[in-house]
Amino acid sequence: MTETIRQYFDAFNNGDLPGMLACLSEDVAHHVNEGQVRRGKDMFRSFCEHMNRCYREELTDLVIFEAEAGTRAAAEFVVNGTYLETDDGLPKAEGQTYCLPAGSFFSLKDGMITRVVTYYNLADWIRQVS
Repeated sequence: MTETIRQYFDAFNNGDLPGMLACLSEDVAHHVNEGQVRRGKDMFRSFCEHMNRCYREELTDLVIFEAEAGTRAAAEFVVNGTYLETDDGLPKAEGQTYCLPAGSFFSLKDGMITRVVTYYNLADWIRQVS
């Protein structure tokens, strides 16, 4: 199952939204950092399209962990980004760069990601771009 997670992150780093979506179940539950749970590929796609407008990011130092016979996984990584367009309720975007440790947790079934949970320190991000 770590292959599915690696494909997901490779697609992210390549800006390949269809590749990311191909790793997800139709009813994926996407738990957004400090936000609402979004259900289904359409909500995930919409979220990613918004993020791609506001941020350009590359993930480095990726470490993937697998547990529970391939039904759970986690990843630790560093987000290296540029703030492109002001996001609602956040500081003004002026091309600021940031480097932020983050992590994601996954549930998998039949080789597909059914749950994505991502965490990062929003206060640290705000400090870096302010």
